[in-house]
Parts: sequence; structure tokens; C-alpha cells
Amino acid sequence: MEVRRDPPYEGPIPSPDATERPFYEAAARGELLFQRCPSCGQAQFYPRAVCTACGGDPVFERASGQGVVHTFTVVRQMGARPFRDRLPYVVAMVELPEGVRMMGNVTGCAPEDVHVGMAVEAYAVPFEDGLAIPFWRPAG
Repeated sequence: MEVRRDPPYEGPIPSPDATERPFYEAAARGELLFQRCPSCGQAQFYPRAVCTACGGDPVFERASGQGVVHTFTVVRQMGARPFRDRLPYVVAMVELPEGVRMMGNVTGCAPEDVHVGMAVEAYAVPFEDGLAIPFWRPAG
């Protein structure tokens, strides 16, 4: 996964707790992570302290960084900064081949070009030293 510093991140700054922090640290290194439970094999995202299926202790695994748009919406009205300066923008649920779905913005194309089934790839934008947020763009 590519880490892009241009343009710089200008959105809300996450405050990751100890469970979430490895996800954001990995993104800053160019890795996309999700969790899997070694006890039952359940894959999950967003990061949690326990497995949602069995209560086990999940571990992070590296994802391919590839996915497919499962569903999406185009945001055309938003009064709050910094979002109003980005209108319109796409928020999508991206299905990864590893068995999880991640929500994120799809960039790098016109909102009208985004569609269900569209192949996308992850990239990351740093928001703080050593921490980054994943975004999605058309694959290839």
C-alpha cells in the first residue's frame, strides 16, 4: 500500500486507543491490517479487544490492500468543515478478499464513476507522525 503525503491530510484526527493504534501505525508503514481470531478463524474489522464470534484474543493480519466496492454513497451536502470543502465525496464499504469489509473514502475518480463491484486498492495518508489513515482509489 502506497503512503501519500500530498495532498496532506486535513480531516478529523483520530484518537486511537491501544487496540486501534497498531492499525494506524501499520497504515503509516504502508500496510493494511485487519484482525483474525486464532481460536475460531473469524476475521473482523474494526479492531477490537475480543473476537466478536467467540470472545477469543484476535491478532492482526496483513491484508492485500485490494478490495471491491460493496456499497457506497455520494455525499453532496455537508455544512461542517473540512467536509464541505470536499463536496461531493464518496464513502464506501469495501469488501476485502480476506473476508472483512472496511469503510472509507474512494478518491481518484469522479463520484459518478464509483459503482458496486468496482475494484479498488488502498493507499494511506499520514495524519500524525507514525500514524496514517487508509483511503481507496480505483485499482490499477
